Formats: sequence, structure tokens, C-alpha cells
Amino acid sequence: MPNVAPAARAPAMPDFQAVLRRLWPRGDSRIAGLIEGMAATAPAVFDKYGIATPLLIAHVMAQISHECGAGTAVIENLNYSAARMTQVWPSRFSTTASATPYAHNPRALANKVYNGRMGNRPGSDDGWNFRGRGAVQTTGRDGYRRLAAATGLDVVAYPDLVNDPRHFLECGVADFVNCGCLPFARKDDVRGVTKRLNGGFVGLPQRKSWLSKWKAALTI
Repeated sequence: MPNVAPAARAPAMPDFQAVLRRLWPRGDSRIAGLIEGMAATAPAVFDKYGIATPLLIAHVMAQISHECGAGTAVIENLNYSAARMTQVWPSRFSTTASATPYAHNPRALANKVYNGRMGNRPGSDDGWNFRGRGAVQTTGRDGYRRLAAATGLDVVAYPDLVNDPRHFLECGVADFVNCGCLPFARKDDVRGVTKRLNGGFVGLPQRKSWLSKWKAALTI
């Protein structure tokens, strides 16, 4: 009987929780148990949304790592000075005087800059209720509606579910897929992924850096 060399096996996937703890050293600082919750749900989430290769995992996690500050920026900070508001929203606040009523008043600011768009109703509390949250900073009533349809979670009625450790990863992955990122991730096109998720290229150098870290961690 001829000697047949055994088929080469693909390298085993590194322990996801261990990788998260190494790359996100403060990952539990804002949400207790976040890393454990992400690790526990990862196999089912990646399977459900077709994140089937280490390359796709690396692209998903690179974007999530940037968007949520590796677990340290899981809800949008809207505590701005009047001067800063004129820089961030120049079309809304042309002078510091016009911004002053909203200075260091996150709720009022959220409703001012977000209501009347993204599905948020004018004169409502939607801007505040549907401010950026979660793994990829889901924002706006329409964004939460799309996420609810994809996941089956009632994040419209209960927006804070996006930051529940049991749902955090799924919400981020679902938004990644909803935005049309997968075809670009399959081609290892980080610019294309970023454009689909972000609408532009904000933070592209940092996203590239995260992708390199995740590729190295997943032995790609």
C-alpha cells in the first residue's frame, strides 16, 4: 500500500475570547461582561450571517473595534461645548451663540441635530433615543428598524438591547451585513468596507491598523 501523506489541516482558529481580551484590554470597562458575551455568541452569530472565514471575521472585527473604541465607546458622547458644535455641525450652528443653548446638554443636542432625518420624527425624543450605540454605532430610528428586522430583536422599543452583551456582537455583524460590506470584505477591500459602513472614509488609517491586528491574531 503506497504511503500517502495525510492531508494538511487548516490551522486551528485562535480562542476568540482570548484574542478579544488581548486586543480590547479595556473591553469590559463600559459594559460588564461584554467580552464574555461576545465570545459566547460568536459561533452562532458568525454562522447566521455568513462570516465563514478568518478573513471575514478580521474585517468585521476591525470595523467593530474602531467604531466602538474596542469596547470603550459604546454609546455616542454628545456632551459638546458650543465652540466644538460649530466645528462638528457648521450647517446647524453657524455661531457659538446659536450653539450655546445646547452646550453640555446631550439630550437637547441629539434632538436638535438628529430629528427630522434618519427616520427620526421632528419634535420628538427620537434623536436622543436613537443616538449612536453598540458595536458599530447604530444611529437613527431607521437604523434601529433595519437592525430589528435583521435580528428579530425589538431594538426600536428597547434601544439599549444593542449594548446588551448577549446581543452586542450580533447587532454589529447584522449592521455590517445590512450595509453591504460582505462583498468588499471577501475581496479584502478595507476601503470598500469602510465606505459602505461609514458612508465615507472617516478613520480609515485606524481601521486599516485594526485589520492588520485582527489578521495577525487570526493567523491570516
